[in-house]
Parts: sequence; C-alpha cells; structure tokens
Amino acid sequence: MDRNSNTYTFIYAAVMVILVAAILASAAMSLRPRQTKNVEIEKKQNILASVNIASNVDDADEIYAEKIKNQYVINSKGETVEGEDAFEIDMKKEKAKPVEERLFPVFECQTESGLKYIFPMRGAGLWGPIWGFVSLNEDMNTIYGANFDHQGETPGLGAEISTSWFQEAFKGKHIFDSSGKLVSITITKPGQDAPEEHSVDGISGGTITSKGLEQMLLEDFNSYEEFLMKKKS
Repeated sequence: MDRNSNTYTFIYAAVMVILVAAILASAAMSLRPRQTKNVEIEKKQNILASVNIASNVDDADEIYAEKIKNQYVINSKGETVEGEDAFEIDMKKEKAKPVEERLFPVFECQTESGLKYIFPMRGAGLWGPIWGFVSLNEDMNTIYGANFDHQGETPGLGAEISTSWFQEAFKGKHIFDSSGKLVSITITKPGQDAPEEHSVDGISGGTITSKGLEQMLLEDFNSYEEFLMKKKS
C-alpha cells in the first residue's frame, strides 16, 4: 500500500486510536481495585476523624476495625433495615430519592469517653457538593466531633470547612433545644445573634458555603430525628 495515500493515513490513524484506547482501558481496569481501596481508606479516615481519632493510609483499616464496633442502616422512621451494608451506602444516590425511601447509615464507635454515634451528611456548597460525618454522644444531643469536606469550594473561603479550626468549633454544641425541639446548628455571621450552644462562627467570605453546611446539618439531622428520639427515650 502506498504510504503517501489517504487510505494508508486513515488506516494508520484508526489503528493507533484503537491501540491507544485499548492500552488506556487496560490501565484503567488494572488500577480500579487500587482506586476503590483508596476511596475506602479515605472514607474510613473521615469516619474516624469525626470521633477525633487520627489515622493514615497505613493504619486506617486496623484502627477502623478496632474502634467501629457496630454499623447498620435505618429508614426515615428510625427502623433498622436488614440486609444493607452501612459502609456501602452512597449518600449522593440516597439524597436523590424521596425522604421516605432513603436509607441512612449509622456507625457506632467505642471511645474512652463512651459510645459515640456517627452520622453521614451530604449537601450543597457554593460550587458543588459538600459532605461529612458528625458524631454525637449517647445523649443524642451533644456533638462529640465533626469532619467536613467539599468538591470545589474556594481556597481560603468556603474550603475552610475542611480545616480543623472550623470543625473543632462544633464540639460540645447541642442539636436539641431545652424544650426537646431539634434545632440543629446555626452557622453565624458577624452581628448575628444565636444561642451559643447551638451556633458556630461562620467563615469570613464563605457565607454561601457556611449556609449550605447549616442547611445540610438541619436536613440530615431531621432525617435521623426518629432514630435520635428513640435513642434518647
């Protein structure tokens, strides 16, 4: 075949495209197990961080197995759903369902200060999704720890929700008021008046992300309310 012909050029290009696509597909398939494991490790680290337990990629599996004593799935009525793996529940997919059809994971962690309950959260920030884990004491009212993350919030502004200084402020806050009403946590801005036990200072310049986080906490704690009330009684 004439190497200077259009036919040769077309065939050569087609073969190269197919060859490169095959190589990329093979590489993606071979790396998928490692990518899946990395996602699993990161999730375990975040769950542990919500109960103030530090871990790294090397010890997260071991610490998680030691500290997370129980995990299960409930429905919007606070009832346990059998046959579901709490760790495998995708909150993004659950949030797309009507509330009455959603599944809600619960993780229990035994700490030196007692049993803690960990609840996954997911919401919307300024530029994309935000998510996290919040742990409560056995009173189902006092926040023991929190860990938040985001997909694309602005560095130095909304992205500050993933920093320790912001997350530390949630410790000891209450999600129920004195009358027993679920009020969650208010993310305040300068000059805003809110009860100290139910509020956390917002991020300067990150108002929309802060309010997105506030809405996330309110909506998701409301989703768990039936479960929380049963545990409180």
